[in-house]
Amino acid sequence: MDPFDAGAGGILRQPKAVWATAGASVVAFMGIGLVDPILPSIAQGLDATPSQVSLLFTSYFLITAFAMLFTGFVSSRIGGRRTLLAGLALVVVFAALAGTSGSVGELVGFRAGWGLGNALFVSTALAVIVGAAAGGSAAAILLYESALGLGMACGPLLGALLGDASWRYPFFGTAALMAVGFLCISAFLKEQPRPARRTSLLDPVKALGHGGLASAAASAFFYNYTFFTVLAFTPFVLDMTPYKSGAVFFAWGVLLAVFSVIVAPRMQERFGSLKVLGGSLVLLAADVLVLGYGDHTTAIVCTILSGAFIGVNNTVYTELALGVSDAPRPVASAGYNFVRWFAAAAAPYFAPKIEEWTDVHVPFAVAAATALVGALVVLVRRRSLTHEAEELQPRHATEDSVSAFVN
Repeated sequence: MDPFDAGAGGILRQPKAVWATAGASVVAFMGIGLVDPILPSIAQGLDATPSQVSLLFTSYFLITAFAMLFTGFVSSRIGGRRTLLAGLALVVVFAALAGTSGSVGELVGFRAGWGLGNALFVSTALAVIVGAAAGGSAAAILLYESALGLGMACGPLLGALLGDASWRYPFFGTAALMAVGFLCISAFLKEQPRPARRTSLLDPVKALGHGGLASAAASAFFYNYTFFTVLAFTPFVLDMTPYKSGAVFFAWGVLLAVFSVIVAPRMQERFGSLKVLGGSLVLLAADVLVLGYGDHTTAIVCTILSGAFIGVNNTVYTELALGVSDAPRPVASAGYNFVRWFAAAAAPYFAPKIEEWTDVHVPFAVAAATALVGALVVLVRRRSLTHEAEELQPRHATEDSVSAFVN
């Protein structure tokens, strides 16, 4: 059945609960790239250095990494609906507080609280949408994919539109939108059945004892350093108005969504997961190196183009992580993401510091090197990954590409 079919069970014929959760998911994913276009404005408004402002990403993703260990623990005990509402409530409170910040230290702290709320929400939203959907999971997953792509692409646009007047407005805007999401989920979503087995806090860590999963997580750690160097450090290098920077990262987000959801699965089916991943990592390394050493126009083009490689990598990494061990998918995903999000926290801090110690080009050289290290890990550990990679079915690609940002 065509998931776009307007008949029963199609993507356009879902219950209000599904639409409410998907809508809130769009805003949740917007929060990742929301601050990109306004980073220079925040630095100017709070009299802060690029390395201080980049801590907005560091605090956000450091908390997200640790939250991976207990989101399953929480949702398996209080249920998906309550977990979603708790996450939304935290985002509303801390996003609003972020807009009132009087110093960069306050803003970084409030962003950390925002990260905790977002982790609780997005780690639960996909399961809730699938559970509440009509006519099976295919249309629900496609709807969630659309929410992910729309959020990643539109986050920078929202940041640019509101941030052009004041860097504070994007935070207030996000708080307002998430408050609407809270009310919609409260009104339309009923509690979902809880899992038969409760998840313990140590389950994700124990899952990393599997060699294949540990290899995928280690490679993804180095890749994520590259990814978030582009996301968090490039806005300072481009040094553009919020509108222009928002347009650049909107185009970046569109490529990321298209290549993650549409292109990557087809490439995997034709060439195999490990070849696609290795080739994409090498191309990303080359792209980032040219970004760092090219002129301004070249930097813009390479920033946008990196979204294609990042989209492919996100899909393949998550498929490997979820298929390489016999651990339950939520547990394997939590352990894998616990490792990789630490790099997302590290890159925004170290890239500006490396620039201060050397020059503006070196952070991109380091990012290119980490992408190559990620490819090297895949090459060296290919025996622990090859069998599972070959057995991954194309039907998994849709669900797992979504999970790249979910857990």
